[in-house]
Amino acid sequence: MAEVHVRARLIGMHFAHQLKSVLRHRSAIVLVVLLPTLSFLGACVSIAPLVPDIASGPCAAIGESVRWLRIAPGDERRRSDRWCAAVGPPAIMRGNSTEPAANRLVIVSWNIHVGGGNVRALVDDLRTGRLTGGQPAPSFVLLLQEAYRSGNDVPNGVPADARFARAAKPGLPHRVDITATARALGLSLFYAPSMRNGPPSVSDEDRGSAILSTLPLDDFTAIELPLEHQRRIVVAASILGHGGERDWTLRVVSAHFTNAVGHHLWIASEPARLRQARALATALDVSAPMVVGGDFNTWFGYQDAAYKELARRFPNMRPSDRRPTFSIMRLDHVFYRLPEGWRATVRRGESRYGSDHYPLIAELTVP
Repeated sequence: MAEVHVRARLIGMHFAHQLKSVLRHRSAIVLVVLLPTLSFLGACVSIAPLVPDIASGPCAAIGESVRWLRIAPGDERRRSDRWCAAVGPPAIMRGNSTEPAANRLVIVSWNIHVGGGNVRALVDDLRTGRLTGGQPAPSFVLLLQEAYRSGNDVPNGVPADARFARAAKPGLPHRVDITATARALGLSLFYAPSMRNGPPSVSDEDRGSAILSTLPLDDFTAIELPLEHQRRIVVAASILGHGGERDWTLRVVSAHFTNAVGHHLWIASEPARLRQARALATALDVSAPMVVGGDFNTWFGYQDAAYKELARRFPNMRPSDRRPTFSIMRLDHVFYRLPEGWRATVRRGESRYGSDHYPLIAELTVP
């Protein structure tokens, strides 16, 4: 198997060089031919078991109202702390909703392209029914990836060895940070940054995943995934609601997996995503009612090892709308395990609302 590992890596690097040229010319035919071969190579890589534990260190200290889980070896944790040193604390906000009643719940999973996606426009379409077949959705949850925050909560002074991502700023007029968005829309918020958005000398932003909800949020958890190319934090919270004649609790999770490993392109990143998928499944109680949405960067679509790993943990989930969510690829998914009697449909939205990803809309019926 060691020889297979080395050969897989060399072949993957060769295909990475080829595919950069392919993507520049947007040749979908060649891409489709290459993907099954590369997916097979990723499946040859063995992955050691990972065990979650309660986090310690700088990020856990600044997020005392949040339960932190880390799923990585010690050397990765030390490197991850350097990323953490450049970001601010998690943000938790209570929305305006006082009525948790909901017989119908809409959950949207969406990568908003570091503020490029117009969240307010999407919420308007939810509230008016334009996004849900003409039926307004008063109760909804947004599972967002690549949300950003700016301002005083993002530290100015950081250690010299702190790590940060290259700045990603679409520069659109509707670009609003996630805390201001939640406040303007009257929504509850849980946001935990994964990385700083640009060097501290020029940027006062961090970015990561977020949950926005019309219903109250509780039991906040931040899950630090195994460190690959960049630090990735999964956010999870519980929704408290009432439908029919009973109260219910639903766990909601927003995740964003790696798209690259070191200096290699995404073409060689499938084993890293599989590692993160196994870590996430280990950290979650997948036997409980739960909806997990995110940008899983599954470049091999439904054949990607990370998708298969999570789909195995949620066996009752049967996607019917399999259209691409990013260019010609299906990178985004919604997984769920629902209480008895609940029903769900998941489909892709028709507009990207300014992002580079289409949103996924899950409509849940509560008996």
